[in-house]
Amino acid sequence: MSTQASTTAGGTGHVKMTRSLIALFAFCCGTIVANLYYAQPITELIAPDIHMSGNTASMIVSLTQIGYAFGLFFLVPLGDLLENRKLMITTALVSIVSLGAAAFAHQPGWFLAISLLVGFSSVAVQILIPLAAHLAPDESRGKVVGTIMSGLLLGILLSRPISSLVAGHFGWRAVFGSAAVLMAIVTTVLALTIPPRQPDHKATYFELIGSLGHLVRTMPVLRHRSFYQGLMFASFSLFWTAIPVELTRHYGLSQTAIAIFALVGAIGATSAPVAGHLADAGHTVRATLIALVVGALAYMPALIHPAWGVFGLVATGIILDFAVQMNMVLGQREIYALHAASRNRLNALYMTSIFVGGAFGSALASPLYEHGGWPLVAGAATAFPLIALAHYLAIGRPHAASIA
Repeated sequence: MSTQASTTAGGTGHVKMTRSLIALFAFCCGTIVANLYYAQPITELIAPDIHMSGNTASMIVSLTQIGYAFGLFFLVPLGDLLENRKLMITTALVSIVSLGAAAFAHQPGWFLAISLLVGFSSVAVQILIPLAAHLAPDESRGKVVGTIMSGLLLGILLSRPISSLVAGHFGWRAVFGSAAVLMAIVTTVLALTIPPRQPDHKATYFELIGSLGHLVRTMPVLRHRSFYQGLMFASFSLFWTAIPVELTRHYGLSQTAIAIFALVGAIGATSAPVAGHLADAGHTVRATLIALVVGALAYMPALIHPAWGVFGLVATGIILDFAVQMNMVLGQREIYALHAASRNRLNALYMTSIFVGGAFGSALASPLYEHGGWPLVAGAATAFPLIALAHYLAIGRPHAASIA
């Protein structure tokens, strides 16, 4: 059955959110966001080839996420001002160029600068998600967003095994060259199929950016949800940046084996539709508590007994991905309900906090691993969801319960 979207003030017209359109949104989101993570499992291959030290290799992932955070803050708010489809296509074109440049870079400085641009130009995905929220009716918005977010997380998780497999057989440069070709295909699909949307917002760009501070000050739900998910994503990024190094050095796994490991971790994406259903049914408060508790317990196998080995690491990956994805969708459902005309800016603030947290977690991966191995990584990664849980129990949960 198709989902009938009401006519939005933003000028999308009378558009049906059919299953095929939802699937297309999910596919495009997954493909675009994958650009941020292709380098994550192959930094051990990239670093020596471009003469980068092991201590700074994780900066490749961090700078990609920092670039994404910059794009979220400075570009995504334009979705409340400019026609959405043109904005998405423009950023996607820059992404194609930057991915192609990464395939030919030979100097560490250039590669790091290009990584920043890859992240900056991958924000089209965060214009696409609010557009889907605009098109979806209120009663099924959580389900639609959750389904599309499952595509996004699958893109994050599947990018790792795909990158490992391609790099293992054809070299790491083929990963970025193939990604550029794939983005060219996706950009063409976006241009031909995504409905246009012209927002009604009449402010200037600088007024739009200035309004971000007002949104943060006046919307505690936005502040709380951004804080929780920023910490959860720091743990998520720390795990997935450090785990390829642990699997290579400690267990001697090949790139193909690491790809299989990452593929199993993709099971965690199944929580997105579940979270959307729970949010639509009014169970956000309880579901958030579950997500934060599960995230805090994810590293227990490694912390309790290292004899769990690879199986314990697999369990951690699945459990952590499940918790992070659930909490992300619950947060998005809440912030999209705050103010329809500001959805792109609200999403920009929410996702900026997430990827700032992710960049911080990624940056910690190399120094933590070099100084204390996996036990130190697991201990630090556990601290992030514990802090989020403590804040939620002390401040966030009573506030959320009062407005539920």
